[in-house]
Formats: sequence, C-alpha cells, structure tokens
Amino acid sequence: KFLQSSYEDIMRLRANIILSAVLDFAPDLILVDKKPFGVSNELAPVFDLVRRRLQRPKMVLLLRDILDSPEATSQVWAKNGYYEAIQRYYDQVLVVGSRDVFDVGKEYGFPAETREKIRFCGYIKRSRGLTPRAETRAKYGVSSEPLVLVTPGGGEDGYQLVFNYLKGLKGAASSVAAKSIVVCGPEMRENHRQELHALAAECVGVQLLDFSDDMASLIEAADLVVCMGGYNTICELLTLKKRAIIVPRTKPVQEQWIRADRLAQRSVFRALHPDEMTPQKLMSMVTEELANNNVHSRLLYQVDMNGLYNIQESINLLLDDRG
Repeated sequence: KFLQSSYEDIMRLRANIILSAVLDFAPDLILVDKKPFGVSNELAPVFDLVRRRLQRPKMVLLLRDILDSPEATSQVWAKNGYYEAIQRYYDQVLVVGSRDVFDVGKEYGFPAETREKIRFCGYIKRSRGLTPRAETRAKYGVSSEPLVLVTPGGGEDGYQLVFNYLKGLKGAASSVAAKSIVVCGPEMRENHRQELHALAAECVGVQLLDFSDDMASLIEAADLVVCMGGYNTICELLTLKKRAIIVPRTKPVQEQWIRADRLAQRSVFRALHPDEMTPQKLMSMVTEELANNNVHSRLLYQVDMNGLYNIQESINLLLDDRG
C-alpha cells in the first residue's frame, strides 16, 4: 500500500515475482491461500508454465472453514472457474475447519471429482497468553468475581458491539456482579473511541483499553468473552476453552454469522445476530452465562484443534508421493 502504483501495476509485479520464483527455485510444492487463481488471476502464468513441464510441483489450496454463504460462494466459484481450476491443477484442498461444523464440499456444491481432493484438517490451535491467568486478573484488580472481556477484534466495525454492551451494563449495573475489560481495538474511529470512554466512565467495574498486544492473556483471564466471530478469534476461544457470546459481522460476507450460528447449534458458543442486538438483549445473555459460571460445554473439548499438524502431515504425504 506504500508503492504509490496503480492496482494493475501492483498485480503485474506480483504475478512476475511469483512466476520468477517458480522458474528460479523449481519448488516441489506451491501452497495457495483461498483463491485458486490467486488475486486477480495472478497465478495464470504459473499454471501455464507447470502444465507444460514434465516435473510439475504439487499444488495445494488452503481454505478456511467458511468463505461466505453457500449461494454466494458457489455462484462466484462457478463464474470464476474455480471448480475447474481445482480439478485441473490442484492435488489437494486443505480446509482448516471441521466437516461436522461446515462441510465445504457439500455446502459449496463441489463436483464429485473435486470433492475427493478435500482434506479437513481441524481448526488452528493458538499459542497461550504471555501472562498467567492469576497475574492478569491481579493486574486489573479482579479477584474472585467473574470477569467479562469484550473485544471487537481490530475494532473498525466493532463500535455497535461495545456500545450495546456498555449501555446494557449501565442499565443493569445492580444485577451484574462482574467486572469488565473492554478493548476497543486499534482500528476503531477516534470519535467512537472517545464516546465509548465517556460511556465506560459511567459504568461500574469497567476498564476500557484502546489496544492490547496480548489478547490471549486477557481471554485466558476472562470467565466470559463477548466478541465478534472472526476465524482467529474463534480459534483463540477454542484453544483456551472459553465460553463466549459471539456477535458476528454480517457484511460484506456471511462468513462470521454462519460460523457463529453453526457453533451455537452445536452448543459450543452462543450467537446473537447483530440485527437483533439491543443493550437489554445482550446484557440478558451475559447475565445468563454468568449465572451458569460452573457449567462448561463439553463440546469445547471435542473440536479438533490440530490444524497445523494435520496440514503438515497432508503435505508430507503428498510430497512423499511425488515420485
């Protein structure tokens, strides 16, 4: 974003770098993230090259558990020729998710011959926080009372989540025997940040942070997390086995809502659609979860978190077969 060049020039530069790397280093394997043709078809020269070579690299496509709604995704994939690309060029499709939560091949209408290339690897386990739970709680003045962590991730579109939480907490302060840590996120607009600081000052037991460089420690310290539903956040919650209320983003794609809804259907987390969120409804869900503080979903322990290991195993087996 600092090159001050046109989009077309940037994409030509990227395509040339990728092609040069393949020509000069002759890789045994090419791992592609999300888009089978790369960004703006940048992999087309590579596909043309490897198609004409006798000794071609193995091609692996890496997908998250959910991309968008089945209707929108299948339409885009059919229009862009992604199914044909997988059939023609790719050896495997590795999905960092669970078939039980979302069956990519079935829900996105993969043809049978491409569906056979899919391997579900599980979710990606995250590193634990830098600070022990007790130390983090002591740092923020939390002893035996429950701690609620509210985080909208980067914060760019997280204002409504934090606003509704603080409004709900202010209106129900006498019935919520918990402390709260709210992290706005580095990308939240300054006027929104200032408004939330003022609102937090009117609430009891709230500490509002602009940013944290160790979210994993805050999540580990919390008894309940209220957050959006991005893939990385979900993986942190699953790694640390935390109860959570997910209020996902629904635009421009349905990825977060589908993920939150499917996990809620399996009683892993609770989900609240943002169109249905009010301060009262969100706080009602928070108080219900805090009242069940000793109840922990056994399903949190049954979600496969060996994604990185299974990716490695799949790639190793594929390379062993390169013959």
